[in-house]
Amino acid sequence: MTTETNSRYSDKDLEEFRAILQDKIKKAEHDLQLIKSAYMNDFDNGTDDTSPTFKAFEEGSATMSKEANSALAIRQEKFIRDLKNAIIRIENKTYGVCRVTGKLIAKERLKLVPHATLSIEAKNMQ
Repeated sequence: MTTETNSRYSDKDLEEFRAILQDKIKKAEHDLQLIKSAYMNDFDNGTDDTSPTFKAFEEGSATMSKEANSALAIRQEKFIRDLKNAIIRIENKTYGVCRVTGKLIAKERLKLVPHATLSIEAKNMQ
């Protein structure tokens, strides 16, 4: 029984991590919606046709802004996917186990980076 306790986190610990992950997913999905809204110009004030003076500069800026927002959205979607995969690992009771060393990832690390799949030891080996 002791070996099982050392090879994986307890159900109580897993539920604590699940709550952290679900909270992070909720916040990340909200942030993604904000990014997508900005990308789609949902918050546009409709002043595009009223200031033709520096239109070329503004269009270049808008294009850069859309590219930056698109990159942010892609990154946020990957983050959400990683968080959801961590929940699957909780359900499989493999959460918190380093995929390289097979050792438990430190609780402190998981609280800071709840979707981590590598221990600090394995991360340093890269």
